[in-house]
Amino acid sequence: MKGFSGFAVWSLFLSFFATGVFSIDNFRKAFPIVEPDSGHTKLRLSDEGLKAIERITTPIAAVSVIGPYRSGKSFLLNQLLSLSCYEGFGVGHMRDTQTKGIWVWGDPVMVDIDGVKTSVFYLDTEGFESIGKSNVYDDRIFALATIMSSVLIYNLPETIREADISRLSFAVELAEEFYGRVKGQDVAFEPAKLLWLIQRDFLQGKSVQELVSEALQQVPNDNGDPNIDQVNKIRESLAVMGDNSTAFSLPQPHLQRTKLCDLSDKELEPAYVEKRDKLKSIVSSIIHPKIVHAKSLNGKEFVSFLMQILDALNKGEIPSTGSLVEAFNKRILERCLKLYNVRMGNLGLPTSEESLQQAHDGSKEAALLAFDEQHFGRQHAKKSTDQLIEEIEGLYKNFVLANEYQSSKLCEALYTRCEDKMDKLQVLRLPSMAKFNAGFLQCNRSFENECRGPAKGNYEARMMKMLGKSKSLFIKEYNQRLFNWLVAFSLVMVVVGRFILKFFLIEIGAWVLFIFLETYTRMFWSSESLYYNPVWHTIVSTWETVVYSPVLDLDRWAIHLAVVAAILMLYWRCYGRKKHGSRWLLPLYNNRKEERRSE
Repeated sequence: MKGFSGFAVWSLFLSFFATGVFSIDNFRKAFPIVEPDSGHTKLRLSDEGLKAIERITTPIAAVSVIGPYRSGKSFLLNQLLSLSCYEGFGVGHMRDTQTKGIWVWGDPVMVDIDGVKTSVFYLDTEGFESIGKSNVYDDRIFALATIMSSVLIYNLPETIREADISRLSFAVELAEEFYGRVKGQDVAFEPAKLLWLIQRDFLQGKSVQELVSEALQQVPNDNGDPNIDQVNKIRESLAVMGDNSTAFSLPQPHLQRTKLCDLSDKELEPAYVEKRDKLKSIVSSIIHPKIVHAKSLNGKEFVSFLMQILDALNKGEIPSTGSLVEAFNKRILERCLKLYNVRMGNLGLPTSEESLQQAHDGSKEAALLAFDEQHFGRQHAKKSTDQLIEEIEGLYKNFVLANEYQSSKLCEALYTRCEDKMDKLQVLRLPSMAKFNAGFLQCNRSFENECRGPAKGNYEARMMKMLGKSKSLFIKEYNQRLFNWLVAFSLVMVVVGRFILKFFLIEIGAWVLFIFLETYTRMFWSSESLYYNPVWHTIVSTWETVVYSPVLDLDRWAIHLAVVAAILMLYWRCYGRKKHGSRWLLPLYNNRKEERRSE
């Protein structure tokens, strides 16, 4: 029985982990969403907190509290959520910081913002300047909270120090990069409202707004200290962001701070309770859904957004707006490259170099315009723009190589086709200059119309050279082949006229042609001299007219016509004369035996 119960427990344990899902029944508690790594320099995501956010289907807004460690951030969040220390965020009274990384209250507050139901999450961040951490880690926490939040509460004890302003350098860079574009359009993600919250024991003297204004005034730097120059630049940028920030003071809730968690509202300082409630109203009035590319985010989209930010922040040794700009522009850059590829792909290769260059210029301009309309950042975006141009030029080189290859392939095929055609015209059964010229012109015309691209020039030269050689060779052999054909033709017609058709005029004509061809060449020593004789030109013209015309290509049909003629002659020889007699329009040879029979 014990073995069975052990097996059941073990099976339950395995099935629990096999699913890979930790079910969370109660979301009314704090969950870590970002935790430090073992070296406490970089950040990693926590599944519990992500599940608490992913389940939300309405638009999300986030309120983050940042500031030095042991400055009362967790207690302040519990006050804003109307929670006690024992049910809300953990509050530490020891010297070490209690909150590690970034924590979220799992049960969002539902508010109505401009008629849209919005889930507001409250985020607690690890305090700055605690023991055992690097400044880079603090910068990553600050940067992540700055980007995630719709309202960023900068919780400072007593007053504003120089170091507190320096820490806002990242927020200023983000504002300049991501929020500095035309309002209402092309916004990467809307800036968090910065709320300067100064908790102090005294309320007399300068107001908190005066403290903030005084802290943001330029500091004289007669000695040219670069650190002072840097802080002055931050001051100047923060002053420009004045419409995006609010200042508020909050008195101490009680003199005995270690007992705050055990005190009710009635036991807290009345002035604190009044100011706290006013702070709640201010936060509610400035809160807005998290907007990325003019679109509010639900739970899953917010988690995806968070992953993208964290990956960019962890990429370098030091978090920078440049790494964030590159990360956010990566997908936009890919879309613009795809746009360039699609436009160039529609061109169709091969094409002329001028057309390819024009298509490249137009596609590049369209891609850069799309990137300019969608990209994140201003100053650091130049690096992404340069990267886009570099990759476009790389793609263009590939298109140039592909165009050259396709052009060579097409022109080579056309050249080979014409070369084969010229070779066939060289060995015509019946030599015909008219047919050769027609094929020559057709090859030249088809090559000129169909061959395109950068290889056309080279192949044109090769084509002209090949056609010139083919034509010279054909002309050189044409007269000799025609002469041989006519000699053979005259002898054949002698036989046909004498023994088959028995037309003595045909025989006489054939003998005349044969004697002219043979005696002329012997009288003038060579057959070449015959080719300049007007009679020969007449013979050639007649031959060309008979052998080739647009209507009839005798070379193609020579065998067929010869077969038909032979059949007709055999038919006539065997059956025609018996049936119709020997009546001819031309005089025939008379056979004496046939004459005697007829007598």
